[in-house]
Amino acid sequence: MKLSVALFFAGLFGALAAVFILLSFGTDYWLLASESCHPNPDGSAGPGGVTIKPGDVVMTDGAGDITLYHEGFFWRCSFGGNMGDDNLLWKLWFTNQPHSKVCMHAYLFPFPVSHQTHNATEYDTAIIYRGFWSIFMLIGVAAVVLGGFFIICAAPFASHRLYKAGGGLFLTSGLFLLCVVVMYVLWVQVLDVVDVYIDHQRSAVCPDFQLSLNYGLSFMFAPIGIFFCLLSGLLFLLIGRTIQIHYH
Repeated sequence: MKLSVALFFAGLFGALAAVFILLSFGTDYWLLASESCHPNPDGSAGPGGVTIKPGDVVMTDGAGDITLYHEGFFWRCSFGGNMGDDNLLWKLWFTNQPHSKVCMHAYLFPFPVSHQTHNATEYDTAIIYRGFWSIFMLIGVAAVVLGGFFIICAAPFASHRLYKAGGGLFLTSGLFLLCVVVMYVLWVQVLDVVDVYIDHQRSAVCPDFQLSLNYGLSFMFAPIGIFFCLLSGLLFLLIGRTIQIHYH
C-alpha cells in the first residue's frame, strides 16, 4: 500500500516536472526587455548623436517610442511599441504581439551582446558562456525525457534497476537545469554585459537611453520544474531500493 502511494506521487511529480521543463524549454520568454530613448531638446545630443538646439523640432514615430524584446532558448524577437500604452508588458505575451516583428536565432547570441556594443574578447566569452548554458539546457531536457521513458518501462516489470536509472536521470536533469537558472541570473544580474550595453547606447545613440529587464514566464517555469524533478527523482530512487530489498 505504501509503495503504491509512493509510486503515485512519484509519477505525478515526474509528469509535472516534464511538463514545466518542456514549457520552459520550448517557449521563448526567459527574458523580457524594453528599451527607449527620449530626446532632450536642451542643447544635448539626440538620437544618432545629432546635437539638438533650443527651438529645434524633433520628429519621432509614435509607434517606435519603445522597442520590446523577448528571448528564450530558440529565438530572440523584437518589435516596436508605444510608450502611451497601458500594461506595456502584456504586449510581450503570445496573444498581444503585432504581426510585424523581427526574430533571430538565440542559441549563441545572448541579449544584449553584439559586435557593435562589446569588444571581440567579450563577444567570444559571451558566445562560450551561452554555449555552456545551451548545452546544460539540452542535457536537462534530454535527461527528464529519458528518465520518464525508463520509469514507464519499469512499471510493468517492477524493475528496481529501471526505477533507479529513471530516478538518477530525474536528479541529473534537476541539477543541470538548476545550473541553467543560476547561470541566467548571473548573466542578467551579476556580470557587467548589460551595463556595457547601456553605456555604449548612451554614448553612441542616445544619452537618455533606458533599458528595462524582467524575467519572463519561461524562466518562472524552470524552478517549478526543477523542484518536481528533484523530488520525483528521490522518490524513484527510494522506490527502486525498496523493491530491491523486499522483492528480490
